[in-house]
Amino acid sequence: MARRLILWLTCATVLFWLVAAGVAALVMREEFDEVFDSALKETAERLMPLVVNSIFQRDDTDPPSSMDRGNTGEEEYLAYQARDGAGRILLRSHDAQQDPFDAPLERGFHDVPGYRIYTEEAVSGTLFLQVADRLENRAEAVREGAVSLLVPLIFLVPLNMLIVWLVVRRSLRPVELVRAEIGARDGGNLLPMQIDGLPSELAAIAGSVNRLFERLRKALDAERSFAANSAHELRTPIAGALAQTQRLIAELPEGGPRARAYQIEANLSALGRLSDKLLQLTRAESGIGLAVEPADIMSILDLVVEDFERKPEFAGRLRHEDFAEAKPVSCNVDVDALGIVLRNLIENALVHGDDRVPVEINVRDNGTIAITNGGAVVPVDDLRHLGERFRRGRSAAQGSGLGLAISTMLVRQMGGTLRFASPAAGRSNGFEVLLEFPRVDDVRRRV
Repeated sequence: MARRLILWLTCATVLFWLVAAGVAALVMREEFDEVFDSALKETAERLMPLVVNSIFQRDDTDPPSSMDRGNTGEEEYLAYQARDGAGRILLRSHDAQQDPFDAPLERGFHDVPGYRIYTEEAVSGTLFLQVADRLENRAEAVREGAVSLLVPLIFLVPLNMLIVWLVVRRSLRPVELVRAEIGARDGGNLLPMQIDGLPSELAAIAGSVNRLFERLRKALDAERSFAANSAHELRTPIAGALAQTQRLIAELPEGGPRARAYQIEANLSALGRLSDKLLQLTRAESGIGLAVEPADIMSILDLVVEDFERKPEFAGRLRHEDFAEAKPVSCNVDVDALGIVLRNLIENALVHGDDRVPVEINVRDNGTIAITNGGAVVPVDDLRHLGERFRRGRSAAQGSGLGLAISTMLVRQMGGTLRFASPAAGRSNGFEVLLEFPRVDDVRRRV
């Protein structure tokens, strides 16, 4: 928008200047014609007595003479001829043409090719003095005046662009502030914008946006509250139903009823995991990852990995270093949010990866956490959308499709990066997740 304003304002200024120069040239031409005509007439009136005196002092038999001043090197703008009633030249200026001017012997102004002529008469209409002014002199004066108006454009255009750029930049600064304020708002940050100091036009817009944010915040709060309360309230009956189903399985003999009970158990377990994911999603949307502070990611990794290793279905499937004894890596994160992210990423690798290939968890020298699992290569199109809600890969394993979406949201809130790669680095297949956060030492060095 700033570039367009600068371009259009500069073009408009140049156009107006050209129009003004054209109008000024027309006005100058009219004024110059009046000045030149006045000088032409006054010259003829002053020369007439001198010409009459010079003619009456010479012999009628003398040939026409010229007023020769010698070669002075100065340009002369006027030429004249003194003629009798028959049109013969009696006297002329040294630079006047030898043939009579092509103008009638009548008092007044006459235009002939290349000249503007004024004729003055004397001695009862028997003597005429014609003073000629070259039209080229008038055109030259108009051209020089017009050029003097156009030459400043060479300096005006860049100066005008600079001034317009400064004015536009200063004028659009409130717009940029409003844009930045709106850009900083998301589902986890719907605080009102500051409208103090804004121009009245933008203040009205900012006020309308703030009211929209307020209505949106209330709607999101109601939605999150409903989802959180529903998920929380469902956990107890789901857990009770799951326990009763497991007891029923233990009491039923082998056969169709027991198989159906196993199916009920699996569905209840999936429903329980979904309620947990909904609770995590509600916490993520509330902005839990925004309250970052320095924390050791190695100790958080150790707690999460130890929890997974206690579960019988995942025992022996994790390969990693001893995070408890590893060198601390301090990053700006939220401990609870990072715990949710690591749980989701490791669970995703264990559930959807090849159970014959161990899941590797490594922390690289730059602080990047790499979680790698075996399995088929994930197509590029699926890889690009894995961070979206309810988006699942082409896996037969059960899942809610929320784990990676929650992780992506929380990592973004904490200022980190989450990347997916398939095949994994150094392999021909598999899936790899790379998780990275700004380290505290790096942040301090940048500051």
